[in-house]
Amino acid sequence: MSFRCWEPVGPAVILMGALLAALPLQAQDAPLGPDLAGTTGRKIVTQMAFTLPLAGLDAERQREFFFGNRLFNTNWVAAPSSTEKFDGLGPTFNRVSCDACHLRDGRGQVPDSAGEPLQSALVRISVWDVATKTAIPHPAYGDQLNDRAISGVKAEARVRVSWAEVPGKFGDGSAYSLRKPTIQIDQPAYGPLGKDLLTSLRVAPAVIGLGLLEAVPEADILALAEKQAKDGIVSGRPNRLDGGKLGRFGWKANQPDLRTQNAGAANGDIGITTSLFPKQNCPPAQKACLAAPNGGEPEMSDAYLDKLTTYTQTLAVPRRREWETPELTRGEALFTGFGCAACHVSTLKTGDHKIPELRNQTIHPLTDLLLHDMGPGLADGRPDHEAGPSEWRTPPLWGLGMIPQANQHEHLLHDGRARGPAEAILWHGGEAETAKEAFRTAPAADRAALVAFLRSL
Repeated sequence: MSFRCWEPVGPAVILMGALLAALPLQAQDAPLGPDLAGTTGRKIVTQMAFTLPLAGLDAERQREFFFGNRLFNTNWVAAPSSTEKFDGLGPTFNRVSCDACHLRDGRGQVPDSAGEPLQSALVRISVWDVATKTAIPHPAYGDQLNDRAISGVKAEARVRVSWAEVPGKFGDGSAYSLRKPTIQIDQPAYGPLGKDLLTSLRVAPAVIGLGLLEAVPEADILALAEKQAKDGIVSGRPNRLDGGKLGRFGWKANQPDLRTQNAGAANGDIGITTSLFPKQNCPPAQKACLAAPNGGEPEMSDAYLDKLTTYTQTLAVPRRREWETPELTRGEALFTGFGCAACHVSTLKTGDHKIPELRNQTIHPLTDLLLHDMGPGLADGRPDHEAGPSEWRTPPLWGLGMIPQANQHEHLLHDGRARGPAEAILWHGGEAETAKEAFRTAPAADRAALVAFLRSL
C-alpha cells in the first residue's frame, strides 16, 4: 500500500497555507499521469469510453468478455417464452436489462422533471424494527420498490422525484444554487407503506475498473482505516456484512464481491433468480407475483452469472486526457491541499486475483473503499448493515470526466442531485466539511482548476 501526497508549489502554497499545516503531506511524489488503471487503461474519448475490455486482456478472456457483454445488454422477457435462456423477467422489476440502467456501462441519472418516470435509478426502502433495533425490508414490498411488472401482476408503486433549489454563496460572495430531491411514492399496490418508511434514492454507477477494486487486498483497505484513525483528520471504516465479510461495492459498500453484486442486482432490479438469490422477489402479500410462472430454477445459470461477472471485472478505465497542462497540475495540488485526497486516496495496489491482468497493478481510483460520515445534507436516514444513515462509501473518481460523453449528463452523487463536480463538492459535509469549506472559500480560479482536474480523470 502506498499513500500518495505531494506538496503544492507557487501561489497554491499561499492560498492553502493554514490548511496544509493540518494535512498529512508526505514525501514528494509525481502528479498523476495518464494511466489511472496501471497497464489496463484504454485511450478513448468517445461515447463508448466505458465499454472496452482491459488493455492486454488475453484472447480467451476476451471471448468471455464479449459473451458477458451480450448478457449485460440482453433484454429479459416474461416466462414462458421461446427464448428460454433469457426468460423469467420479474414478476416485478425496475428495468429489463443491466444496460438499461448502466447505459454504455456508464452512469444513470434521475429525471429533472417530477412528471418523468425513473429510468436508471431506483428507491431502496426499509422499516425500523424496534425489537432488533435494525432496519429491515418492508413486509409487503421488500427492500426496493419495483415500479414495473409483467402482465397480470401489479407494479409495486410509482416513484416521482421533485427538486428544491438550495441557495448558497462562495467565499467571494458569488452565488450558487444546489438542488435537493424529494421522493414521492404514488399508487402503492400492496397496502400502505407506512409513515415511518425509510427511503433512499440511488442512481446506477458506472461499472468500469471494478475488477481492479476487487483485487485490492482487504488488509490494505483496513490499513487505510487504521492510518486515518491515527492521523485523526478523517475516520473511514469498513462496512461489515453478514458473516463478517468486508463490504466493498455499492453506494454503502453493502456487497462483498462482484459476483454477489451482479446476482443481487439481477434479482432486485430485473427479477432474475440465481443460485445466490434463488427466490423470486415476491413478498408474501403479493399473491399474483408469487403465482406467476418462473423461467427456471434458477433463471440465470451459474455459467451465465460467471460470464457476466467476468465482464464487470474486465471493463477498462479510460486513460486521462491533457494531464500535463499547468491548470490540471495546480488543480491536483488543490485537490490534495484542500483535503479531498484524505478519503479519495489516489494510489492503491492490487494483489492476487483469478484474472491475471488484474494482479499487481498500481492504480489511481481516488477512493479508499471505506465508509465516511458525509453529514446531514447527504444523509438518507437509512442504515445498511453497519453503514449509518449519513455514511457513504468513498466513490472512485476515475472516469468522472468521461460521463458527459458516455451518458450525456454530469449528474453526480448517489442520487444524482449534483449538476457537476462543483455541486458535488458543495454537498459534502461531516468528515468532509473542512475540505468543502476550503473549496467554497477559495478564489474562483482555484475552484475552476480543481474542477478541471476532476474532469480530466
